[in-house]
Amino acid sequence: MSTRRQLPESPYLAAATGRKPSRVPVWFMRQAGRSLPEYRELRAKNTMMQACFDPALVCEITLQPVRRHGVDAAILFSDIVVPLRGAGIALDIVPDVGPVIEHPIRTAADVDAMKSLDLQRVSAVADSVELLVAELGEVPLIGFAGAPFTLASYLVEGGPSKLHERTKAMMLGDPSSWHALMGLLTDLTIAFLKVQLDAGVDAIQVFDSWAGTLSLADYRTHVLPHSTRVFAALADYGVPMTHFGVGTAELLGAMGQAAAGHGAPAVVGVDWRTSLADAAARVGPGLALQGNLDPVVLLAGWPVIEQAARAVVDDGRLAVDVGAAGHIFNLGHGVLPSTDPELLTDLVSLVHSL
Repeated sequence: MSTRRQLPESPYLAAATGRKPSRVPVWFMRQAGRSLPEYRELRAKNTMMQACFDPALVCEITLQPVRRHGVDAAILFSDIVVPLRGAGIALDIVPDVGPVIEHPIRTAADVDAMKSLDLQRVSAVADSVELLVAELGEVPLIGFAGAPFTLASYLVEGGPSKLHERTKAMMLGDPSSWHALMGLLTDLTIAFLKVQLDAGVDAIQVFDSWAGTLSLADYRTHVLPHSTRVFAALADYGVPMTHFGVGTAELLGAMGQAAAGHGAPAVVGVDWRTSLADAAARVGPGLALQGNLDPVVLLAGWPVIEQAARAVVDDGRLAVDVGAAGHIFNLGHGVLPSTDPELLTDLVSLVHSL
């Protein structure tokens, strides 16, 4: 395990760990990428998968929004299917589609044939983290992975899905294969996050992008035990651990439960559909919250952005008043590709001024 950097001045780490930050910290999901012309220039020469396994490129793309916007945290440039590739699963990230799996996992035999993470195959990720930690100075680096359920959905569906029908059919109709698959993906997620933690990331975020498709009862039965194991296995690193999903208002309490109580600081990411004060009541005291400006607001012009951002900061203060350990300003999902990067820079300055 690498020696963890000490960043006592970091507003992001202060808010995530329940200390009082010097200012409201802000970073953006998908800040490294799609809206930045300098990113598009680099990516024109490489596929997404090539970019994810090129440490110099990962380092440069991760640093771009820190340089441009002055955000309070960097997030490793990668993709949630990188560990699947590291376990030998044939897949590609198709432009305008997303991850496409060559041979979807749909039977008990498919699950039995799956392999664990080959550390050699993801050594470029560790190299990228080491480069970044050396470059970032006082800015913390967030590592990340997809949660087991979201990875399972890609594997079972064969790609992105609106209704997740094959995934739910397997989950409900063949629970033994489902739990076997989820167990393997939990091991994979833990191993992939350990690669990043051992290389020196300062925090982690687990994206359960598709969990919002589930009822609370199904989430508790078929997902929660596996997600809990991810966070429990990594708590000894002592870094803040964030759990985020989209459309997860009904699941926030359970998602907080998965991340918290293991001895490490826990953060719950909140999308734009739920107020931060309501989210604080749902997750209970002692967890920090992250969010939750609607990304589409950034397309509505500065007066609208400013008003909405001030409302989010006020809502975050209210959340802290009712028991949240802290508030990290973010969007309720990723930066949209059509966002004007100059408005993001202005938004960071505004939040810092509040």
